[in-house]
Amino acid sequence: MIRQPDFITEGMVEEARPRVREKRGPKADEVKLESFHEGLSAQVFHVGSYSEEGPAIQLLHDYIMEQGYRMRGDHHEIYMSDPRRSKPEKLKTIIRHPIEKR
Repeated sequence: MIRQPDFITEGMVEEARPRVREKRGPKADEVKLESFHEGLSAQVFHVGSYSEEGPAIQLLHDYIMEQGYRMRGDHHEIYMSDPRRSKPEKLKTIIRHPIEKR
């Protein structure tokens, strides 16, 4: 997931798709704009390689439990960096997990 400003519309995505396809190939057809409300969530900001997210995820899980909540559903990640342009140790990721009171 890559967060988009609220003013971005599906029409804007479709308008940009041909230009992106020229630069990035058929993967452009996989891009979709989704909006959802996940409710109450906890999140952690991770800087580093995706393969080294384990301790950050564990920290998030521990915090959720310590605060009297339980996880609901799966976590998701919001990528703040472009892995093609950033060194692995500088990648920035928000790891978010929906929660509910125990």
